[in-house]
Amino acid sequence: MASAREMRLRIRSVKNISQVTRALEAVSAAKVRKAVQAVTATRAYATKAWQVLTHVAAQPGRESLHPLLMARPNPKSALVIVLTGDRGLAGAYNTNVIRYVSQKFERYRLPVRYIAVGRKGRDLLIRRRKQVIADFSNLPAAPSFSDVSAIGRLAVDEFLKGQADEVYLIYTDFINMARQVATMKKLLPLEVKGGEGLVEDFGAAKNGPAAAYEYEPDQREILDVIIPKFTALQVYQAVLESLASEHAARMVAMHAATDNAKELAGAYQLQYNKMRQQTITNDILDIVGGAEALAAK
Repeated sequence: MASAREMRLRIRSVKNISQVTRALEAVSAAKVRKAVQAVTATRAYATKAWQVLTHVAAQPGRESLHPLLMARPNPKSALVIVLTGDRGLAGAYNTNVIRYVSQKFERYRLPVRYIAVGRKGRDLLIRRRKQVIADFSNLPAAPSFSDVSAIGRLAVDEFLKGQADEVYLIYTDFINMARQVATMKKLLPLEVKGGEGLVEDFGAAKNGPAAAYEYEPDQREILDVIIPKFTALQVYQAVLESLASEHAARMVAMHAATDNAKELAGAYQLQYNKMRQQTITNDILDIVGGAEALAAK
């Protein structure tokens, strides 16, 4: 059994840990509010940009519109952008993303290479002996579009060079403070399934003919600009979603850790009080026994 001194040290250390976790919870609560504001501020624009991309991809002769819209008949390799955090103490946030990656690409039909965004994801992928071709770690706490645009440019360059025939994006979608879901999106080539052209959002009736567009100054020139930028925008939005999810997961994890530390400190305190009570009782019994021995002489 531990001594009274050891019990006091345990109680003190657990209380110190609870103070740290409470501080981390408060910091994460402040960060998640800012992250959610950033997500909601850009989500509508990113959604509309994705609708524009899928609408363009749904047009007849999409292969002739732009190389990034062209599906290759015999794909030979895939590229996956994996978004995780740079730090731990966020519960199962990082491991859930890597587990989701393994479920999707462990036995994929093509050789897979990875772009790791976040130190934790990079370390986990390398530990599993995956081919990581680029690492984007230590992003700013509130990243701007220019901070993450290089990720989208690298993915576009790999696709145009023929180094990757399919490009996927895996991130954590922020639903609410208690729920964040690992999500996969196919970035390149754009894939349209079951009415994702969203014609009704572009001025046509739901069951009517698709809207016609005139491009100025030139269709190819415009698509050369908007498709890479809108692709990078999807990566930027995914980074914001992942940041909000990470802070929310860390806040929940630190709240649970604080509660557990308080419960453990209470259990140690009860054990320590019982030990002290037993020690005092033994001392009283020794005194009474000594007094009775003296009185018997």
